[in-house]
Amino acid sequence: MSDAVPPCVLIISGNDPSGGAGMTADLQATSALGAHPAPVITSLTVQDTSNAYRVDAVDPGLVAEQARAVLADLPVAAIKIGLLADAGIGEAVAEVLEEHPTPPVVIDPVLVDAGGAQLAERSLETVLMERLFPLATLLTPNALELRRLGGETGDRDSRARRLLATGADWVLAKGADEDTPGVENALYGPGEFVEVSRWRRLPGDYHGSGCTLASAITALLASGAAVQRAVAEGQKYTYECLMQAYRPGRGQFVPRRFHETHEAEDA
Repeated sequence: MSDAVPPCVLIISGNDPSGGAGMTADLQATSALGAHPAPVITSLTVQDTSNAYRVDAVDPGLVAEQARAVLADLPVAAIKIGLLADAGIGEAVAEVLEEHPTPPVVIDPVLVDAGGAQLAERSLETVLMERLFPLATLLTPNALELRRLGGETGDRDSRARRLLATGADWVLAKGADEDTPGVENALYGPGEFVEVSRWRRLPGDYHGSGCTLASAITALLASGAAVQRAVAEGQKYTYECLMQAYRPGRGQFVPRRFHETHEAEDA
């Protein structure tokens, strides 16, 4: 037996039975980057690699009990939050985070499936903005989530700044779902900080890329990386996953989270 204990990441997310997104993606990416995942299930979904068809939320009290059991036993070094499904779960998770304010928290505010299905109640958006975002180290919204949460008016910069104004430390505004020749992700931080990363757009559609990126960043934070470095390395890892993606079903491609390392290409 080894005395070396990998850093622990508490993952709070929903289950995707296709294995492409959700908790499976979180577990794979976290493990691939050398961290120990501790999964807390928030919801059971009916979905495949094309779309989601049903979301059944877990009782909020049970979600909180799962998280508290992990936090009482394991030295959690970072927390990743994905699909929460409803406002009750959001409130329960906020209470747990308020009890344990030390570990960095990455929130991927999952609202809609890649196929377009609604995955969360509208009332959750208020809980995210008022209770959870103020506790976040990093938010990772895609373009649709940024518009929903940051406001329909204005541009990417103004929307990201609105999310920072909730109390979040950093916002990574992702651009993969924009209709642009390349992919542009922008990291916003304290003051006027903004750092843009540009990536060559790969062909095809991908299931679970956002989960992969958020979990990769969380694992790197758990290992001691600063936010800027974790975001940069997390993007490189995710791009490599997408470069070697495979199509297990009849829908979208799935990132290959355990893969051979190649030099990722930026734009």
